[in-house]
Amino acid sequence: MTALRPEPRVPVMADVARLAGVSHQTVSRVVNGQTNLRPATRQRVEEAIRQLGYRPNTAARALVTRRSATIGVIGSKSGFWGPSTVHRAIQAAGREAGYFVSSVNLQSLTRTELVDAIDHLRAQSVEGIVLISATDEALEVARAQEDLGVPVVVVEGDDAKTRWTVGVDQVCGARLGTRHLIAQGHTEIVHLAGPSTWTEARGRLLGWQQEMYDAGLRPGRPVAGDWSARSGYEAGQAIAARREVTAVFCANDQMALGLLRALHEAGRRVPDDVSVVGFDDIPEAAYLIPPLTTVRQDFGAVGRRAIEILRSAIGGSTGPASLIAPELVVRSSTAARPS
Repeated sequence: MTALRPEPRVPVMADVARLAGVSHQTVSRVVNGQTNLRPATRQRVEEAIRQLGYRPNTAARALVTRRSATIGVIGSKSGFWGPSTVHRAIQAAGREAGYFVSSVNLQSLTRTELVDAIDHLRAQSVEGIVLISATDEALEVARAQEDLGVPVVVVEGDDAKTRWTVGVDQVCGARLGTRHLIAQGHTEIVHLAGPSTWTEARGRLLGWQQEMYDAGLRPGRPVAGDWSARSGYEAGQAIAARREVTAVFCANDQMALGLLRALHEAGRRVPDDVSVVGFDDIPEAAYLIPPLTTVRQDFGAVGRRAIEILRSAIGGSTGPASLIAPELVVRSSTAARPS
């Protein structure tokens, strides 16, 4: 008769303390998100947790700390690559920090749906909420929740309207893309803008305007889009007819994709006749025809920073807004202004 192999022992807090060379109490303070620890000590404990695969007993911890170890994330079903990627990054960072993550995806980002989503998550006793929707209505809803005992961190929010926010520096990114086009000699640079109710769209519009003015150029009137490739295609048909335009800065890559098709159908070559810069660096950007010059956002860093800010907010801190620097990725869709 074959002897049964014993089940491998599940690591406990004492194992983590032994491997990290710290006390049981120190491990407990790290697991429970306390901030009064030396960074080197916290790093040793977190590394030991990863090596051992230790998972805190959230039920027992909740009894001791009277905390649920649960956070909420509110996103949309829009399917836009940026918000979807941020959502996944926040979920991963939340789990890594020891939280159970409860997600709500909304069909539309109306005030009523946002309030209902927050109420739904508060009923689950979440310790905090991350809201991935920086529309004007979302900012107003987030601000109204600040006195209800549950911190709400807004991704790509406006620090003048909400207490906790994190995101990429949209103005800086737009300036990078526009500056690249100006350096190539372009003076007639059109901006294909996102919806004006989004803080990201307004930041990118402002960055384009500022860079144009600083170069002594007149920005002109932006062309409105709605983030979709279809809107980029429709706007591109009108832009293609303007022969004086030699460059377009698009507020996202999806609209740039539609623009590229419209320019191709109009017989305007990219980049020989018109240079195009996008924003986001979607996975397909490098494989478009031609490969798209764009502004890359580090969505993983946004997700991790959102959880850091949320943990601080849960602990009672009111840290400043966090802006993450974007990066210009130069590919083949931009070239010198045609002579």
